[in-house]
Amino acid sequence: MDEKQKKSQKLEIELSKEEASGTYSNLVMITHSSSEFIFDFVSVMPGVPKAKVQKRMVLAPEHAKRLANALNDNIKRYEEANGTINLKGKQEEPPPINYRGPLPEA
Repeated sequence: MDEKQKKSQKLEIELSKEEASGTYSNLVMITHSSSEFIFDFVSVMPGVPKAKVQKRMVLAPEHAKRLANALNDNIKRYEEANGTINLKGKQEEPPPINYRGPLPEA
């Protein structure tokens, strides 16, 4: 395939009405094995003792790394335009969570 053909091929991506509004998440649990990364997106509400996984994404390690690079790039551009994102609260200790998802195998 020559350069002209490569440039003329475009991937069309459709966003359904159901997915267009998005899904709120304020916690993500990440586990992995040698062949995949699993991202469980959770919505935790104050005063509610139980939270539910809203979305699960399973990615190959290569795609997980591309996602990490793209996210880092977008955070950098966001902060250049809007200022530094400040993390509030302690980041050293994870919250007490009884997570019943897949255990890491790697």
